[in-house]
Amino acid sequence: MKNSDFDLGEALLNLEQAENRKLLKVVSIEQLLSLEIPPRDNILTPIITSQSISMLYGIRGVGKTHFVIGIALAVSGGGCFLKWRAEKPYNVLYIDGEMPAVVVQERFSRHIVSLDYEITGSLNIITPDLQKYGMPNLSTVDGQAAIEQHLDNVKLVILDNLSTLCRSGKENEGESWLPVQEWALRLRSKGISILFIHHAGKAGLQRGTSRREDVLDTVINLRRPADYHPSEGAKFEIHFEKARGLYGDDVKPFEAMLTEKDGRLLWTYKDVEESLTEKVAHLFNEGFKPGEIAEELNIRSKGTVSKHRKKALARGLIKDANDVQCKKFPVSHI
Repeated sequence: MKNSDFDLGEALLNLEQAENRKLLKVVSIEQLLSLEIPPRDNILTPIITSQSISMLYGIRGVGKTHFVIGIALAVSGGGCFLKWRAEKPYNVLYIDGEMPAVVVQERFSRHIVSLDYEITGSLNIITPDLQKYGMPNLSTVDGQAAIEQHLDNVKLVILDNLSTLCRSGKENEGESWLPVQEWALRLRSKGISILFIHHAGKAGLQRGTSRREDVLDTVINLRRPADYHPSEGAKFEIHFEKARGLYGDDVKPFEAMLTEKDGRLLWTYKDVEESLTEKVAHLFNEGFKPGEIAEELNIRSKGTVSKHRKKALARGLIKDANDVQCKKFPVSHI
């Protein structure tokens, strides 16, 4: 018999697929509707639910790690982070792929001493410096298996970040993402939520293939405000680019900033619209004209400046026109 007539590998593959088809469970619509399926828990209301798969991305240095440490602590402590609250403590596994262990220790320590609640859930950390044989490659079956043995009773897995933890294939090829996607779906079937952390490219969009977004429930982008200055540290706008089941105020963009007061870290936040109104008011008080304000704050039209000027006047943020002197300096230099 010629090889062209019989391919053992293909025959085995067909046999395996046939066996897999036998394992599929099919239900009628009547059976589906009668199933008693537990409702999804709110892990961090409303942005992370049980079995959700989410992604947070932003440019390097924007403050992503501070942000996700805040999420990890709130979920494991049943506390609050920014506008969101954990209904109760849940177990969290935080997998860091790039920072030195001393930096991970220092960052978590500074955030924990600033909390007003206790960490009563389990918060476990995997970080490179503590591994004898290096970090697992989560694009491979072996790498995924290495993590799965640490997932007992875990409700949220945070992967910080994709570039360092998923190292097979090319980042901009959709096929390279499929092994990670299949693993995420497998964890979802076990009731586990996943939060991927990723980098943005030079254009500010997530780096690599957009195919990642197909399976994601939520995509959050951290962006620098138009008037950002490096002296402000971790300050960014939070934008929802995809949000299944979220709408209205839950997905309105807002601005967050991490500061230090009396040795404790402090998060503050405000709606992007409110923040922009305050910036417009500041520039009007400095004597800037509408066109100059639009250029300084990267606003596309003078009409938008006028709208925020009216809001600022109603809130008493703009001084009387007779008190306004010549402009002094742009807000980005304050």
